[in-house]
Amino acid sequence: MIMASYAYYRLPYDDRYTVMEQTSGEPERVDSCAGLDGRSGFVVAPFAVSADCPVLLIRPDRIECRSVPEDVCRTAGADVAGGQAGTAASNVLRVHADRESYSEDFADCHSRLASGEFRKIVLARSEDVETVEGVDAGALFLRACRMYPRMFVVLVSTPVCGTWLAATPEVLLESGGGRWHTIALAGTMELKDSQMGFDNPPLRQGDSSADGISWSTKNIKEQRYVATYIADRLARFSTDCHEEGPRTARAGNLVHLRSDFTFTLADGLHTGSLIETLHPTPAVCGLPKDATFRHIVTNEHTRRSYYSGFMGPLNHDGYTRLYVSLRCMQIVDSRHYRLFAGGGLLKDSIEAQEWCETEAKMETMKRLLTATE
Repeated sequence: MIMASYAYYRLPYDDRYTVMEQTSGEPERVDSCAGLDGRSGFVVAPFAVSADCPVLLIRPDRIECRSVPEDVCRTAGADVAGGQAGTAASNVLRVHADRESYSEDFADCHSRLASGEFRKIVLARSEDVETVEGVDAGALFLRACRMYPRMFVVLVSTPVCGTWLAATPEVLLESGGGRWHTIALAGTMELKDSQMGFDNPPLRQGDSSADGISWSTKNIKEQRYVATYIADRLARFSTDCHEEGPRTARAGNLVHLRSDFTFTLADGLHTGSLIETLHPTPAVCGLPKDATFRHIVTNEHTRRSYYSGFMGPLNHDGYTRLYVSLRCMQIVDSRHYRLFAGGGLLKDSIEAQEWCETEAKMETMKRLLTATE
């Protein structure tokens, strides 16, 4: 029997979430991002499209809006306030992280950065986690909604891609009211203990927890690479593009540098073509884009699959909300999970610091596994 395909998603700062379910058959397989022109549904796209990792389009046979429960996951809040990795790790039985493979990948990437072949490349890794007690995927989704109100939270499951959960801060493409929106998000710092606190209330602007952040030259340069790339690509599609930023934006226990772009699409241009141009952005790939993309697909030890792809509703009720699949994990079963994280490398990157950055990013998902209601 074919399992149902569904997506649960909660937009940032919203107190409601949407359920889209395809009640029969498998989701449609789309050959490329450009093939999304004129389509509607819920998109699940991988980092690199292939026969075994296609772009998927879930048909919304059933749509329902539900309220996020008001109760707060208190243990999770204490974890965030503590700012310490693994403070509630009693539910984690074992973790497997391939440090040696990461070191090999870092050395390979760094040599190419030092030679000038690459200006930036994003190195990803995964970590397998086994828990003592199983947690229902739906419960994990609701925990993520309560713990991370600033993020786009999504739970998606199909017979093709399996089950994935993400709480991501990065917009790939949004539309509404005739205007389009995307962002350049790069650079990462962990918040200090004094700046932490549970990720509520969800302030739309001017998060006080991000005040006083001093950014390194490496982070500023990395974010500028991404912003310049996006501005260049958008210029091919619009003559009415406005950039704001960069500014500091909070995502859970981390902060990033973010620039926002709003624009209109020129007549006759298509959404699928724009998505094809933007994805993958330098925030998850690198520069030059084509060369770093080929290197990642050919050489990176981690098989990214749907990590660092994108997900979201496409042309649903006149809106598109596509987000990059970051801070995510694949749910193998109720006790086994594969967590993913990556970081942007420049020629002055230091391996130990980059590894710690991926550890901090994986905490977004680990806190869901260790929290209690």
